[in-house]
Amino acid sequence: MDEPEQGSAHKYLTVRDHLAALVAQELQVGDAIPSERHLSQQFGLSRMTVRQAVDTLVTDGVLVREQGRGTFVAPQRMDFEMRLTTFGEEMRRRGMEPATTVLAAQVVSATPDVATALELEPRQKVHFLYRVRSADGVPICIEQAWVPVVLAPTLFDDGPPASMYEALREAGLAPEWGEDTLSADEATDTEASLLGLGDARAVLRAERRTYSVDSATMFSRACYRADRYSVWVPLRAPRPALVPRRRAESEQRPTTVLTTPTTGGRQ
Repeated sequence: MDEPEQGSAHKYLTVRDHLAALVAQELQVGDAIPSERHLSQQFGLSRMTVRQAVDTLVTDGVLVREQGRGTFVAPQRMDFEMRLTTFGEEMRRRGMEPATTVLAAQVVSATPDVATALELEPRQKVHFLYRVRSADGVPICIEQAWVPVVLAPTLFDDGPPASMYEALREAGLAPEWGEDTLSADEATDTEASLLGLGDARAVLRAERRTYSVDSATMFSRACYRADRYSVWVPLRAPRPALVPRRRAESEQRPTTVLTTPTTGGRQ
């Protein structure tokens, strides 16, 4: 077993920077990087130290390991700031072409969890939209969204809208603020198939309540490929709440909820 050489605490940085330069200047997405053995001989370092350098780039999403095959240049990971924008706007801002595959668009009865999120009575009618969002032909996320029929009775009259946020604006329910709950998870078999995932099935899940003035107008769930998506959340000193919250509600709210103008570039 390789042992790290004495004083190697920062030597891996030389290998890391070398590999980062190769990715930036010479290699393309999907290209293999030099083997750990080759890099060990090239820099006169132990395999363990070389592996540390590679690990940092895998963690950063620059490289991806494929068991039994090697380590390759990873596709660029998209970094979204949390704010209320549409998926199409976010993709075009990055020079990518968005596309949507609609799997279902219908009126259904709200399940208890959806009814609670939208502050409805159970079984009240809601518009339900289920779709896969892609960028440059690559599936990025799976979305489910629910909107109370009572708020927008004609929402699906002309078919599923290309943008739910734009459709809400046209219905006089312009999104003003929202809150996201984010969690890491493993994709189900159905999700892995829809997203084209291989052995790496890590996904980021996001639940969002979108508000117009002081009422919830849409509840959505999204499942993002963790290898193509990351979230950037800007932080600032505390300020007064954007919208006054009912005391009972705020006391029950779990601490994992982000109550902030959010994006995700989804709707």
